[in-house]
Amino acid sequence: MSLKQQLAHTVQKAGNFALFSLRADPLLERALALQGATAALQQRAIERVRCLADIEFSVFSQWGEDGILEWLVHRLPEIPQSFVEFGVEDFRESNARFLMMHRNWRGLVIDGSETNIARTRADAISWRHDLTATAAFITVDNIDALIADGGMRGEIGLLSVDIDGNDYWVWQAIQGVRPWLVAAEYNSAFGDLLPLSTPYAPDFVRGRAHASNLYYGASIAALNAQAAARGYVLLGSNGAGSNVFYVREDLAPAFEGRIEDRRPRPSRFREGRDETGRLTHARGVRRSEVIGHLPVTDVSSGRTAPLSDFGELYSAEWRRWLEG
Repeated sequence: MSLKQQLAHTVQKAGNFALFSLRADPLLERALALQGATAALQQRAIERVRCLADIEFSVFSQWGEDGILEWLVHRLPEIPQSFVEFGVEDFRESNARFLMMHRNWRGLVIDGSETNIARTRADAISWRHDLTATAAFITVDNIDALIADGGMRGEIGLLSVDIDGNDYWVWQAIQGVRPWLVAAEYNSAFGDLLPLSTPYAPDFVRGRAHASNLYYGASIAALNAQAAARGYVLLGSNGAGSNVFYVREDLAPAFEGRIEDRRPRPSRFREGRDETGRLTHARGVRRSEVIGHLPVTDVSSGRTAPLSDFGELYSAEWRRWLEG
């Protein structure tokens, strides 16, 4: 087993058990953080990777984002030690918690649930670290003020966008900070060929928008377009096909020649549900068919129409990956 495989396996195995028990025993969190720190130290020897999935590990992140971000941050020695992350629930599972604990970053987290934010504020991480936790339902009209009121302005290290809905539109509206790195969630059910997003609705909630749980967010092409317009360069995606990573173009030379394959991957996870809330396990392109009657917006042209009206959504490459 290679070093890359060893560090991913060790941390993931510990994480699967510990994340369920952290509230009951904070010592488990320390043990998990130590596992992550060990993996991070081993990871520093990896100078070049085939793709970002090669350096994944999960301490507190949903998939392998902790390992990816640790590897990226290590190669930006002067990166501001601050982050903004929204859509974090109670911040137990997040992209930035490991950065805060391992590197003592300061951060702002925002979630629409008062209950979730109360849990975050009651968590020891809120006094052990410089963490601001804000309860607010995010819209394009309030996001900049929420970030500024949370003490974040100008240069920050990381912006993590994952609100299961208006992700594209909210990122577009952010003007008050200039992150070095951006992590953003994309929806593989929208394919990879077209820049599509759910139409902006200030009260959008994924679970209410459609029972399938598959109608949310933006396609990878839409996020790539937004990134390019804002001066960011694609670094790649996680192996699960859910989060994409960008670096500001003036900082991109730090990764020149270090990532062989930057192509984002489609997701294979099967999170679709029926009207009773039961998992349907819809897979591959079938997910797009389930929501084909629902409206999406081409963010380049402004055209809004049912998803099925846009024709082919998937490249031949993505279809091969989905069926491989």
